[in-house]
Amino acid sequence: MPLQNTQTTYGSITKSFHWLTALLILTAFPVGYFAQETAQYIQSAAFDGSQAVLDRAVLLFSLHKTIGVAAFFTALLRILWALRQDKPGLLHPDRKLETWAAETAHWVLYGAMLIVPLSGWIHHAASEGFAPIWWPFGQNLPLVPKSEYLSHLFSYVHFYAMILLGLTILAHVGGAVKHHVIDHDSTLVRMLPGSRNLPQPPAQRHSAIPFVTAFAVWVMTLIGASALYVVDHGPHSQAPVAQTAEGSGWAVETGTLGITVVQMGADVSGQFTDWSAAINFEEPAAPGPAGNVEVTISIPSLELGSVTDQAMGADYFDAETWPTALFKAEIFKLDDGYEARGTLTIRDQTLPLTLPFTLEQEGDLARMSGAAEVNRMEYHVGLGTKDESSLAYAVAIQVQLEARKAE
Repeated sequence: MPLQNTQTTYGSITKSFHWLTALLILTAFPVGYFAQETAQYIQSAAFDGSQAVLDRAVLLFSLHKTIGVAAFFTALLRILWALRQDKPGLLHPDRKLETWAAETAHWVLYGAMLIVPLSGWIHHAASEGFAPIWWPFGQNLPLVPKSEYLSHLFSYVHFYAMILLGLTILAHVGGAVKHHVIDHDSTLVRMLPGSRNLPQPPAQRHSAIPFVTAFAVWVMTLIGASALYVVDHGPHSQAPVAQTAEGSGWAVETGTLGITVVQMGADVSGQFTDWSAAINFEEPAAPGPAGNVEVTISIPSLELGSVTDQAMGADYFDAETWPTALFKAEIFKLDDGYEARGTLTIRDQTLPLTLPFTLEQEGDLARMSGAAEVNRMEYHVGLGTKDESSLAYAVAIQVQLEARKAE
């Protein structure tokens, strides 16, 4: 069997690329399906926090992503090889409509072999944490920032490109079976392993129309997927909102309230987009009491990348039952810096919490920055996830705000 293509058949290298690509794609489909089914169960109210279910989800998603990356590089090598090879001619070039459909499907498949895994890869690289790709080259992509908007957008592209890929594969397989069973020609046979004496195809010229058609199909698919995402989610995620609570002596002008968790060894950061603070503060002449603060946080406003829905689930924040968290504290000036000493309420648990912070004042404008750490298990968040290699117990809290003293 020749290594390179001839006018009558495909060479062994092309055949190897073809069947390896088919194996990777047909494996990625069911693995991705079962991974998504497991993820939907984890996000449902029926999920009890089972570590075995979480481990299975991570395994399936990592396997799916790793197969996808392998499929991308295999497809890239296949296309580069195909560009240097003769393409065996069609056996029935006189059937114009069938010829156009077959060559269009080939071009759509070439695009799918790159767009489907690449869009999934960008979705992964733009999101925070969860289910790593099994390889030693990191989880990020050049020029792809961590962005929930970008991650969700490419998840839509990946989904609809995958549907187009599946339909095109069905059409491609159907055409091959039709040639073999009905036409009794060697269209399918010349892609099978082994050497055979095959007929010489008629003289023909390859038209550019199928390529243009396939290109138009992909443009419409990408535009359609992006439009559906914008319709469903809007072009931008909600901007963080720091509000001034009633009775506050300071009006909050800007602020962010974020958390960072460690999942599968990687930091996953997010922030609450809806929270308010009532602040009463007077700079004391010496270390001692300086005021009080009460912060009310809307739990459903948390944006935590690809694990946002999981975090809202019954075994975690249980946002439907406990939609609000509350931090109440007295403010103290220290010899060096400040502290807010009080309690933090999450779910049905109220525990002591001290938040060290720095403060800069310019007239009636103050800027503060603070950080603290809590143990999620003490607040009954993720009690079913006891393996810290999956999800660490420690949760870092970061807060920054700028407030102006009320007149």
